[in-house]
Amino acid sequence: MLYESLVAPFVDYEFMRRALIGSLALAISGSPLGVFLILRRMSLAGDALSHAILPGAALGYLAAGLSLPAMTFGGLIAGLVVAVASGAAARWTALREDASLAAFYLVSLALGVAIVSVRGSNVDLLHVLFGSVLALDDATLILLAGITSFTLLALAVSYRALALDTLDPTFLRRISPLGEAVPFAFLVLLVLNLVAGFHALGTLMAVGVIMLPAAAARLWTADLTSALPLAAAIGVGSSYAGLVVSFRLGLPTGPAIILAAGAVYIVSLAFGRAGGLARLRRPRRHLRG
Repeated sequence: MLYESLVAPFVDYEFMRRALIGSLALAISGSPLGVFLILRRMSLAGDALSHAILPGAALGYLAAGLSLPAMTFGGLIAGLVVAVASGAAARWTALREDASLAAFYLVSLALGVAIVSVRGSNVDLLHVLFGSVLALDDATLILLAGITSFTLLALAVSYRALALDTLDPTFLRRISPLGEAVPFAFLVLLVLNLVAGFHALGTLMAVGVIMLPAAAARLWTADLTSALPLAAAIGVGSSYAGLVVSFRLGLPTGPAIILAAGAVYIVSLAFGRAGGLARLRRPRRHLRG
């Protein structure tokens, strides 16, 4: 019974194996980035940038159809442009960063939907917005694997700099001339993972596999070195559970994965030892003289 429910779908169907590989790749590389986003108080930036890639991907679609290179390159350029533009607007105008990101988010989403609607059908629009994780081909899997490998290598090499820039950016800029480049490098990694997530989960769902496992992990531990692998593990488990539930109940696969991650987050809100409601039940230690 357990074999038929939990293992057989991936043994019997190649599209399920492809979906599992792609989802795991996204979870392993994206969820740790979400931990840094939360600690930097940039959760809104992740959501805004996930929609910022839509106009670029839509222009790639308009020029070359459902072409993987065209949509990937377009989404990457659009995401980086919006990241730089919103930062510049926040720095040189009266707008705060959250307001600037919200404005770019709304414009990007509307522009992307309008571009796809010019040439495409409702099916193409749904593909762009919600992805097609059950239809991943070899080229897309290679792209996901490449972005995951690059992200993990970059995190391993620059972990100390990223941690310092997250916890004490002023100190990092004092001790290293490269301190100013670290936030931009982090945004590049984030946009890369959002572009990868776009191909599998669409622009509306891509940020979910980055933020929800990270938020859940943060509720269980305040230690950065523990939160990163925990977030990845939650992302992996949510991806697997979402695929199984989707296959058995006939639910849309992308939303099922995000709902599985959301369920873990809700449980973490209640029982997380580092930030959940469970910590309020602990008896407080009295001062001892």
